[in-house]
Amino acid sequence: MHSIDQALGRRRRAAPSTNGGHARKHHKLSDLERLSESVKQRNARLGYEDAPPLSLATVDGEHPRGRELSLAWLVGTVMTGITSVLLMAAALYIAFDGRESFSTASQALLLPRSTELASPAPSGKGDRIRAVAATRSEFEVVEASIRSIEDGRTMLRRQPFDRLDATLATGETALAADIPRFDPAALAASNGEPANPAPATEIYTASVEGEVAMAMAALPALVPASAITDRQAADFVKASLQDAFADDGGERPLAYGAASPQVAALGIAENVTVMAKTRLAEAGGGRSERIVTVRQAAPLKSLLLKNGFTERSYGMVAATLRNLLPSLQLPEGAKLRILMGPSRISATPVPYRLSIYVHDPDTREIRHAATAAMTDRGSYVIGQAPSMIALPEEDTEAIDVAALPSLYRAIWETARKHDLADATTGEIVAMFAYEVDLMQRVQPGDTLQLLATRPESGKPELVYAALGTGGSKRELFRFRTPDGAVDYYSPDGETGKRFLTRRPLQGGGRLASRYGYRTHPIFRTRRLHTGVDLASALGTPVYAGGDGTIRRAQWLSGYGRYVELDHVNGYQTAYAHMSRIADGIKPGVRVKQGQVVGYVGSTGNSTGNHLHYEIRVNGRTVDPLSVKLPRDKELPAQSAEALREAVLQVRELMNRPAGAEAM
Repeated sequence: MHSIDQALGRRRRAAPSTNGGHARKHHKLSDLERLSESVKQRNARLGYEDAPPLSLATVDGEHPRGRELSLAWLVGTVMTGITSVLLMAAALYIAFDGRESFSTASQALLLPRSTELASPAPSGKGDRIRAVAATRSEFEVVEASIRSIEDGRTMLRRQPFDRLDATLATGETALAADIPRFDPAALAASNGEPANPAPATEIYTASVEGEVAMAMAALPALVPASAITDRQAADFVKASLQDAFADDGGERPLAYGAASPQVAALGIAENVTVMAKTRLAEAGGGRSERIVTVRQAAPLKSLLLKNGFTERSYGMVAATLRNLLPSLQLPEGAKLRILMGPSRISATPVPYRLSIYVHDPDTREIRHAATAAMTDRGSYVIGQAPSMIALPEEDTEAIDVAALPSLYRAIWETARKHDLADATTGEIVAMFAYEVDLMQRVQPGDTLQLLATRPESGKPELVYAALGTGGSKRELFRFRTPDGAVDYYSPDGETGKRFLTRRPLQGGGRLASRYGYRTHPIFRTRRLHTGVDLASALGTPVYAGGDGTIRRAQWLSGYGRYVELDHVNGYQTAYAHMSRIADGIKPGVRVKQGQVVGYVGSTGNSTGNHLHYEIRVNGRTVDPLSVKLPRDKELPAQSAEALREAVLQVRELMNRPAGAEAM
């Protein structure tokens, strides 16, 4: 353009100012037009365009505003770039958090080419480490002689018992998805008493065959001479035994016999803390892996349903593995590796991957048989074998400390895994609800032991239960007192029921603040928190912690709506920050344990809906979750010896080796 302007300028200066020059000027302009057209054609070949410059607002050119710079387009472009960066960052975060897809159809069909056992890959510097605890699951049927009284006669017979000695589950599965909600009021209503009020089963240490009837009779009036012959002794014993079961209503001489057998407790270690065997293993965020050994040949379905699979997920796994396994009946010694992970649609973890290992019939070495893995759509397809690890002899389960269930859920999970009746599980929970805070998290190594009659012999009767938590063990034995009352007692003769509850509101609440010194959330000063804060929804019913009399029911300064109860032996409980005090609750009124006294709220100096619960002993506050509360009742002293014998008999049966007969 510069050269054209120069040419035009030169020609303008050379042009004469006479009319005679018009023809020459027109001729010269035609030349310039041809020159300009040739320049335009050359610029077009080079990619240039003869157009006005870009601006925010222009009307130059053939299309007015066609060359305008759009602010909306500029903002949209910038926002698109920012969004793309955020999406890529989120994808990288999820990938590094260990939540990548485990299998897709194309990846899953890449079966391993070799059946050799691969060595485990070493953990990298940034890999996460999680402890894996050995789990014990000893469930078997044992037989023992029992003694019962029928129609005034003592009967001895053989009785099968379910015996369980297992570590509590440290992870949740679909087994506990529909368990009852934790409800202290319902536990208080049950009173911790046996669900089956039938007379207590008395274990008899001697072994009997079939049924044996015994009758009690007075000693004979005449005592034989001190020196008699063997023949005379035999005749006397024969006559005594025959007369003992006679129905003539006369005297019944009874042969001399040994005193009641006393059973010594064998190998019972006291003051010993048992810790779970642990090892370290690689783990990803929110996942855990359990290894299960098939102790005896069993169908795959029963094993999977007890380890996190539902009927639906098992159906998909069975359809996937049917063509890879010769049978869905797993042989003894087979092992399962089940990888659990968080679900996108529920709070219960779901199985991501299942790997089955069996012994090679020729080499007897363990080898990988098949793997099924979950896709992003929730179905199961054939997957690659995971990196091989040294499969332990004992069952193990990875511990996700961020997702440990409560003791309450762990007991239900363990019980359902071993096919215990829900009524029996509810009875176990009620027995320990006053002794242990069931809403605290289970710890690796916590145990559950029980002894119960078999369901086929009638309604299951729980004979013994023991809960081991935090290195301490609490035992309760079913026992019948001379007056015929049946209850559960500790070895010291105390019932398992406490006369005060530790979480007196529906559902138990969430522990928001413990007892002890803390920085006050409102005043920001360090002071003693004289109770525990149990967070719950607005309007949740609050129950009386025990039988007592209303001392105060009013608005009390920073406590808001407040109720205080007097109990026996210098105990008091207080309930604060309630939204409303229940109708009829006023000073002097007697209330029963489990009766509604108010509703959760946030009145007074409070930062949210919760119940502030206090227990005082002789006017001094104590920690409601850890204070040793008195028992509801104790066994009479005259029954102490009978209880001691019953305890020894149960312990002998619990300590008896598998398959051993009673002595």
